[in-house]
Amino acid sequence: MGAAARTGPFGVRADGSPVAAEPDAPTTGTPPTVRDRGAAPARRGGALGRGAADPGPSGRVPGTAPRTGARPDGPDRPDTADLAGGGLARRATADPLFRLVAYALEAAHGRPPAAVWSAPYAFRLGSPGLVAAAGWPTAAAAAPRDDGLVRLSSLGHPADSCDLPLTLSGPLPDAPAWAVRPYTVLRALARAGYGRGGTDLHVQGSLTGAAGLATAEPADCAVALAVTDVHAAPGERPDRVFLAQLLAGALPEGDDGLRRAVFHARPGRALLLGARPRRRRYVAFDPAASGARLVLMAVRGEAADHPRELARAVSCARRAGALSAWQPGRRPGRSLLVLLPETRLAAVRSAVAGDFRGRDRPVPRFLNIAVAGAARREE
Repeated sequence: MGAAARTGPFGVRADGSPVAAEPDAPTTGTPPTVRDRGAAPARRGGALGRGAADPGPSGRVPGTAPRTGARPDGPDRPDTADLAGGGLARRATADPLFRLVAYALEAAHGRPPAAVWSAPYAFRLGSPGLVAAAGWPTAAAAAPRDDGLVRLSSLGHPADSCDLPLTLSGPLPDAPAWAVRPYTVLRALARAGYGRGGTDLHVQGSLTGAAGLATAEPADCAVALAVTDVHAAPGERPDRVFLAQLLAGALPEGDDGLRRAVFHARPGRALLLGARPRRRRYVAFDPAASGARLVLMAVRGEAADHPRELARAVSCARRAGALSAWQPGRRPGRSLLVLLPETRLAAVRSAVAGDFRGRDRPVPRFLNIAVAGAARREE
């Protein structure tokens, strides 16, 4: 369903293939600022365009890297549970999702979180080897324990909270289906030396699987960052390269490229996969800065009908002015990313909706996508 290779104004062609890569971005020394002040991602509650790049090799214990005492995008941050957890839940100016996650952990487990991390949903571009982050977050709130118990909760599964013993090997304990994946991450972290005493954890996303973006990988990353953070030694921060490798080993069926986007994305940039883990390369990809829109279009109905309905939707979108369309993940699903001129957004949506209504089919969902920054600790 890709378009012909025409060059757009974003540093990538309309089909998502790169034009020219930026030089390697080393991660040693002072991490670069990754907030794109030219374009704030469009998501509720403010920008998700900030993210701290992990430092390079430091000779420190696996899983953490030295904190410099200052955030790359802001003033010095205190490492206190009051400000990062319970304080966040009660701060009127904080993003509603993060306030809710902090409050939900306290309500479910009787104590405020020691850290709240957000992780963006991620997607692949039409060209192999390019990934980027979307301006919609998943959040994880965590607090450390010392009794070997993990207590897991999610507003997405309000009746399925669970208390489980943390074991390093052997069969997984009996747990609700949604909790198996975060428990697997907790177990892998514990084997690496983080959280063997246990953790209280609450996870919540801003999108569901019906939106058409992968939900597992951002949740994996948010959990890994939050749990590592609350169990790290004072003055340490999570090492994202190490955590990406840990998740790839613990959950090999996941999309490692999407995880790398979650950990290392930059606003208005696409990450070029294949570079050395601690030296990354990016290409410009900022539709909003060039008068274009990136829209996620997800069809509804039976799974067997998705390929045919997506093809029909893309055909309508192209006739109405869309430039290109591609899958956001490695496997076909219910959604496609559509790149189109901003002036054609209403026409494209109207054309697709009209066609589906005329056939008595559910109208596809449309979701605006901003090219956002990496996972970050919420203060």
